[in-house]
Amino acid sequence: MIYTRRAFMGFSLGSAVAMTAERMFGQGVVAHQAKPLARPAPSGRPFHAHFVDVGKAAGLRAPTIYGGLESKRYILESTGCGCAFIDYDNDGWMDIFLLCGTRLEGAPAEATNRLYKNNRDGTFTDVTEKAGLRAVGWASGVCIGDYNNDGFEDIFCTYFGQNILYRNNGDGTFTDVTKAAGLLNEQTRWGAGCSFFDYNRDGHLDLFVSNYIRFSIEHAPVPGANTNCNWKGVPVECGPRGLPTGRHSLYKNNGDGTFTDVSQQAGIAQATTCYGMTVVAADLDEDGWPDIYVACDSTPSLLFMNNHDGTFREEGVLRGVALSDDGEEQAGMGIGVGDYDLDGHLDLFKTHFADDANVLYHNDGKGNFDDVTRTSRVGVETRYICWGAGMVDLDNDGHPDLFMVTGNVYPEVERTLPQYANKTPRAVFRNLGNNTFEELVEAAGPGVAEAHCSRGCAFGDFDNDGDVDMLIINLNETPSLLRNDIQGKQNWIKVKLEGVKSNRSAIGARVLAHYGGKTQVQSVLSQSSFYSSNDPRLHFGLGANTLVSVDVHWPSGLVESFKHLPINQLVTLREGVGVVKNRGWSNT
Repeated sequence: MIYTRRAFMGFSLGSAVAMTAERMFGQGVVAHQAKPLARPAPSGRPFHAHFVDVGKAAGLRAPTIYGGLESKRYILESTGCGCAFIDYDNDGWMDIFLLCGTRLEGAPAEATNRLYKNNRDGTFTDVTEKAGLRAVGWASGVCIGDYNNDGFEDIFCTYFGQNILYRNNGDGTFTDVTKAAGLLNEQTRWGAGCSFFDYNRDGHLDLFVSNYIRFSIEHAPVPGANTNCNWKGVPVECGPRGLPTGRHSLYKNNGDGTFTDVSQQAGIAQATTCYGMTVVAADLDEDGWPDIYVACDSTPSLLFMNNHDGTFREEGVLRGVALSDDGEEQAGMGIGVGDYDLDGHLDLFKTHFADDANVLYHNDGKGNFDDVTRTSRVGVETRYICWGAGMVDLDNDGHPDLFMVTGNVYPEVERTLPQYANKTPRAVFRNLGNNTFEELVEAAGPGVAEAHCSRGCAFGDFDNDGDVDMLIINLNETPSLLRNDIQGKQNWIKVKLEGVKSNRSAIGARVLAHYGGKTQVQSVLSQSSFYSSNDPRLHFGLGANTLVSVDVHWPSGLVESFKHLPINQLVTLREGVGVVKNRGWSNT
């Protein structure tokens, strides 16, 4: 019998939890499969975006060390990590922050997180040591936000072991303030996704952290040890099923540089039976208060709705974003957020495991979602294990596209099953403007077609030329920096927000851009994709349209409208003030 989301409206969360518990000791990775849809004939329409990997030429020459090369003994080695675009020195140019892992036998010399300063000429300089950001360990996620409202973006990193909060000192250096901020763990935890956001709207950024599994190398089973340690007959690392789930955390910002764990009283701690990964915090039901969506691996994903009183209620099943359309668990990993159909509501795109479809969820504007994977034609692709994802306008035609990166978790499998390669290409789903998508690989340029074992992916305009570029983590390789070389004369606008009563980073703000009789909404996010953080300047392609106005819904509740803004440039808007001078931006 097939169950749709509508059929699950009366299905209790308790039943979903019970279902999960029964399956926790089955197949190590969720076994949900979806047959790929038949591919329609090519549209024949030209795609004006073209991606070339300029990472090494730009100076990103250090590899991201993460676990074994030919095989993985433990799941710790395979999940990988994220990356971020961050303007840490406020010069108006996106710098790059890359997370890194290590190896079981010890850390190679190059194994460290890295900060690269943008030289404003297409190249970057490694300033990790000078900035005080050298760190070795099993890093997972990164989220960016100005938690102390001093005008400089801070960095929070999750780890297997101990998460780290880095305060930006405003002079090019960072200080580890984890202990002083009250964020030290009492015991080893596997921090996964994270997001800064202002859940109580007091103007200070709070922090949500998902935790993946409870894990220790000393007690972890080895490949082939039991049914959780085999995939398609090949002995592989164990998990996540068969391993205990993590417990997610909400930290309230006290406004004095410290945080208090309010997970229990806020209703977060009760949702424990899931393997949490990427975290997105955004106002999904448009009530003015931020909600929390957690992509979960091999368990139902979570959607915490904000009750406006410091508490949350978990309604992932009821709102249609916890399970597949046939009521099954999936291997949720990355999340793209955007407005693919230009109806002014934030939709979601979630990536999954091989032999399953990545899911596109349509938002009705009240935080209820329908799975449109089939009707949108996104379901034509099921070959790859998919990670970082975005819903961004790659060709500036005014219609947000989908992008995802891929890569296996079992490098040893391709020796027996070559159809499950360790390194696989990226994919673009170009928006055809009629609520359907067309998959492009080679046609999007060599940066998309090249095969890598990728994880995190961040979207931003590193060269300030008016299009969306991409930063990608490749395991045990140098990172990719995909420069977008758009052809044609499509118009665009970027919007940067500065909070005043709201948090300084304006995280949680919604911006509705009106152009050509259409409305597109975007939100300022601290994390999305897979464990990664995007350029905070919201980018809207406009196509041939030359008139654009925007409405800004600030986290404080203030709503402001701006008419006839200039196109093909950055516009900086300060809460309650209006248009202000841009930092470091040149339109040449």
